[in-house]
Amino acid sequence: MTTPEHQPPAPQPSAPASKDRIYRSPMGLVGGVLLLAIVAWLGFDALVAGKGRTPWLALATLLLLVPLIVAFTVRPAVFAGEDRLRIRNPFRVIVLPWGKVEMLRSGYSNEVLTKSGTKFQLWAIPVSLRARGKAARREARATAEKEGRASGRRGRGGWAGGMGGGFGGGGAVDDGPTRAEFDKVMDELRAILEARGKAATAQGEVSVRWAYEVVGPALAGVVLLAVLLAVG
Repeated sequence: MTTPEHQPPAPQPSAPASKDRIYRSPMGLVGGVLLLAIVAWLGFDALVAGKGRTPWLALATLLLLVPLIVAFTVRPAVFAGEDRLRIRNPFRVIVLPWGKVEMLRSGYSNEVLTKSGTKFQLWAIPVSLRARGKAARREARATAEKEGRASGRRGRGGWAGGMGGGFGGGGAVDDGPTRAEFDKVMDELRAILEARGKAATAQGEVSVRWAYEVVGPALAGVVLLAVLLAVG
């Protein structure tokens, strides 16, 4: 008979694995869902009520358009974990260990550059020059207002503003620089790269896989549509 003091220790629950941060384009999702709804409505109506070759043409069009709409709107996403960056683009899935990432850069598009010189675009984090311009104007206004308040305090009697300045003086709280949302996302990814780029678990090889679940149906739609048009 086993006494309590000789019983094996109960297994300890393992620490929960940290979840990936997921970045997607809200406008892309909304636009994709609306486009899919319109295409599905028109396509299924042609399938049910169409005559002659119309149902076949509708089927071929659906096979072609639905995967492409999904690929460019709903599918793109960026998954940032502790050890890797996974990029789900319209037609490819790229897995990059942080140790293989050289830099993340923003221009007319957001991109990741590997240490071997390969460049991958981040479809899920689009660049909006309009949003960047609005953020720059907000930042300029905030800077001007801050300088105006500082000038007013100096004019009233030094940096503390006399008797009324200093602690709890009623001035607006400086929330830091104003940034466009996609620039904030890129800043977060750069912070993860800085923190995890040299970690032992963040090393490995770059993996690139074609999204056959998207390419296959689209090619089938192209072939079927070409056959129908050729037959006439």
